[in-house]
Amino acid sequence: MHIAHYASLSLVLLGVTADGLRAQTPADRLVVERLHVPAMPTHMDQADLLAEVQAGRGADAFLRAFLHGDALFDTAFNELDGVGANVGTGMRFTRMPRADLIAPGQWARHFPPRATGPNAQSCIACHAAPVPDGGGPVTANAVRDPRRAGVAGQMIQRNTPHLFGMGAVQLLAEEMTMALHAQREQLRANVMQSRRSASVALVAKGVSFGTLRGDYTPTSNSVVFRTSFVTGVDGDLVVRPFQWKGSVATVRDFNRGACHNEIGMQAVELVGHGVDGDGDRVVNELSVGDLTAMTMYVAAQPRPVTTLEMSQLGLGAGVSFQQVIRVQNGEALFRQVGCTDCHKPSMELDAAIFREPSAHPSYRDTIFPAGQSPAAESVRADAPVAFDLTADQPQNRFVVNGRVVNLGALKRSSTGKAVVSLYGDLKRHRMGAGLAESVDETGSGADTFLTENLWGVGSTAPYLHDGRATTIAEAILWHGGEALASRDAFRALTELQQRDMIDFLNSLVLVKGGVPFGG
Repeated sequence: MHIAHYASLSLVLLGVTADGLRAQTPADRLVVERLHVPAMPTHMDQADLLAEVQAGRGADAFLRAFLHGDALFDTAFNELDGVGANVGTGMRFTRMPRADLIAPGQWARHFPPRATGPNAQSCIACHAAPVPDGGGPVTANAVRDPRRAGVAGQMIQRNTPHLFGMGAVQLLAEEMTMALHAQREQLRANVMQSRRSASVALVAKGVSFGTLRGDYTPTSNSVVFRTSFVTGVDGDLVVRPFQWKGSVATVRDFNRGACHNEIGMQAVELVGHGVDGDGDRVVNELSVGDLTAMTMYVAAQPRPVTTLEMSQLGLGAGVSFQQVIRVQNGEALFRQVGCTDCHKPSMELDAAIFREPSAHPSYRDTIFPAGQSPAAESVRADAPVAFDLTADQPQNRFVVNGRVVNLGALKRSSTGKAVVSLYGDLKRHRMGAGLAESVDETGSGADTFLTENLWGVGSTAPYLHDGRATTIAEAILWHGGEALASRDAFRALTELQQRDMIDFLNSLVLVKGGVPFGG
């Protein structure tokens, strides 16, 4: 364990007082340090986790990491932790990106560059609806300025998504990427053998990602891949299942960016040891172990459930026979109008063990953003912190008829594979001019978004990337582009059929509860 360190106050004495935190003098800071302590005074030591795993106590390492991650997620960090950042006139938080603040230590000169915030004191401040680790209202939207231009018309908004089932989603992406890479390598072998160009249809877990072409190059005796007809994924064929634009591959990277941008807590692996990247005079705000702990906590979040499933277990409000019929009819209509072309009801995992770091090279850091070797920081792929998505989730364990049912764990199919009922495809799609943004932040297209996984959708209003849709019907009617035919088919349904379909979607919910951890 170690405690966050404070950057030298000599910077203030040397004249770095135009940084927006000038309202607090060195003497003021010392008063705060005497009277208060950091909200999270101790940090997870990654070397301790590694030692536990190597000693054969992997289950202990997972549970300790999970509990520490839980505490981090709920902590309202304070000044001594390094929360927030220098956003001018003494403020630490802002909903409006401050590209106008260009003095030393101010927003526009933070390292790494920010596109938003910081805008909250804790993770739970935004991820709280309708249960902890859920989504957030429009008031929690993150306003982003990707170009850091300070021009309102070039800013975009992001609504807070729920975090349930994220470990399962990453594992799906890993297995899909493995399939796509295997198809690419088979294409390479075929082209090298025939010395002629060829193509392969890219398909992973029933999802089509277009066509990859391989051209033989005699001068170098090699294959050049052409990705012009690859769709819904980058040319490297790595499925990135997080963020609204499908731009982030791993839970760890998702957490690292959120802590930096939304909370102003900078990880050592992001900025470096002893580096104050955001002018708040605190360094080493989150240790490497802290990020591992947060990764395990978020990855082990329970899966979303359905109201029918809860009712069958005798949990929650009962569901009448008529309601069951409406939900079942609505699910059939959901398929009929073509929504399942993208919102695929479920996919199966060949292996259900989540590892941090991942066994797949595309889903772990080769080098941390600040330049450190993960292995040198005790993050080792040969000794990961791990847990089973079908058995080990600590939350949502309910007592039913005298036995504990782990409702947070993934179910297994008749063949023994873990079932992920995500209602998504982990693919990016063009959604039409109505949803196009003024800025193409990631280069994948201004109107292109990752299919939103609909598990939990009945609990997560508002909807769409910016929270513009207050109801499910609005969200459906905003669909265009590749989803235009399904939207029109929904419009053509009778009012009763439309109600049944909405009832079905409302039956996909988030639940948090059960017996206390360890019960």
